[in-house]
Amino acid sequence: MGARVQRWVVRFAWAGAGWAVWLAAAGGLAQTMEQLARPKDGRSMRSTSTAVDAHGRYAPSNADNSCVAAGATKVVLDAEGPGVVTHMWFTFLGPERQEWAPEGSANHQEILLRVWYDGRPQPAIEVPLGDFFANCFGKRAEVISVPVVVEDADSYNCFWHMPFRKSIRIELVNQSVRQLNLLYYNIDWIKKDHLPDDTPYFYARYRQEYPVQAGKDYLILETEGRGHYVGTVLSVRTRSPSWFGEGDEKIYIDGEPAASIWGTGTEDYFLSAWGLQTTSTPYFGTPYFDQWGIVGGHTAAYRWHIQDPIVFQKSIKVTIEHFGWISTDENPQGERHSWNEREDDFASVAFWYQTGEPTPGEPVPDAASRTLPNLDIKITARDLTGAAHHGPGECVVQENLGFYPEGQLFYKPAQASGAWIDIPFQVTQREPRRLLLAVTRAPDYGIYQATLNGVRIGAPFDLYARDVSEWEIHLLDFWPAPGDYTLRLECVGKNALSQGHYLGLESVRLRERRPRVTQWARDRDRDWRQHPVLYD
Repeated sequence: MGARVQRWVVRFAWAGAGWAVWLAAAGGLAQTMEQLARPKDGRSMRSTSTAVDAHGRYAPSNADNSCVAAGATKVVLDAEGPGVVTHMWFTFLGPERQEWAPEGSANHQEILLRVWYDGRPQPAIEVPLGDFFANCFGKRAEVISVPVVVEDADSYNCFWHMPFRKSIRIELVNQSVRQLNLLYYNIDWIKKDHLPDDTPYFYARYRQEYPVQAGKDYLILETEGRGHYVGTVLSVRTRSPSWFGEGDEKIYIDGEPAASIWGTGTEDYFLSAWGLQTTSTPYFGTPYFDQWGIVGGHTAAYRWHIQDPIVFQKSIKVTIEHFGWISTDENPQGERHSWNEREDDFASVAFWYQTGEPTPGEPVPDAASRTLPNLDIKITARDLTGAAHHGPGECVVQENLGFYPEGQLFYKPAQASGAWIDIPFQVTQREPRRLLLAVTRAPDYGIYQATLNGVRIGAPFDLYARDVSEWEIHLLDFWPAPGDYTLRLECVGKNALSQGHYLGLESVRLRERRPRVTQWARDRDRDWRQHPVLYD
């Protein structure tokens, strides 16, 4: 059975809530099917990357792609109206190095999607391409929804209808330092004789705050005019352990001083409950979700208001609180509870229809500024090749791994007995840090125990998995004194299903904690050797 077939078997074997959501969508989809039996006006058109010769004729070739140089712009549609764009499809190479792109390719977070209507000076859509498709942080994830589909994490489809009266221009701006390789696209639209006077335009707007502003709800959209709000993509990178999503959405309609639409929690707004998990449904989903409660965890979620648009006549302001759980060393009470203001990294895309032009928004930050700030002091596999010591067995650097671009240190002991690897590192400044490992899980990997300067930290971790995957292991929260440290990973056995005792280590990291850890400094004098506590 092929991998693609397996994915579909799993998808159609999905039971319970997933099927319930699909069935709940059936009413709206049935209406769409009913509309197909009604007459349509206009003429279907397409702008495509299909190869053409010097005379503009289709060429018998499979070279139906183009490359967009660093800093260059590719116009994918430039058409006169009136008309309606009904579908956009893109695919291109990812950032990983491969045969067709030895230096890799631009990341979809570095590509800016811009759409202009009717020759206006400001774009109606100006959003990083990945975020527009609910693929945030530069990570690729499958999305199966009504207006947006990212099939197999590399086929980008948009079904939002984009009406225009005089003209439309759609372009991709490569803001990366690398070329965008093997771009294929089809832009489908219908040329119309006219559009009704009250036809609204489609808009999408990106915002970010790294981190969010203390004492102020995170702003997703604020605009004046008449229209209806139809969707949100929200991405969060945590800077504290524990659950971030207790904040409520608060939506202000037509200039009201208090929000008339006030939710019950972040996961509730995204139509889940009791937290989030990786899923994708017609109207809501979480395409990407890291391990629960880690520092530096990533979450990307979408919510489409297709069956329940939020209507406004004069203005709308869409916000969300940033409250949740934090560890006891991060708040003035020194207690663990659910209602704490957090300082995580937020980014968002707002989707809406509106007549006329909206209130201008903030300029979209450049690609470098859209990249999340680094929180880690990182000791990579390359750094470790000359410094790491190990027991019996081979230890090499593996390169060209898709999920670890810088490679991994691969330790291959023949047996558990006497198998260990030491990773030395230095600390130059006393500050709160979280010690963690970026490792690989695979069918032939072992069980390992970590010690730091001879002190056992954490429980043994099992690196066996049926499929190869990356894993981040959080070992210790501490205030390390300046000096030399040695992290030892010792093999203590293997899973009964594992075929070996191997270890794959991408890096050892000392991760920056939330600033308020320093502010309260509750554990500054705690001896981690006697109290190797990891807050959750």
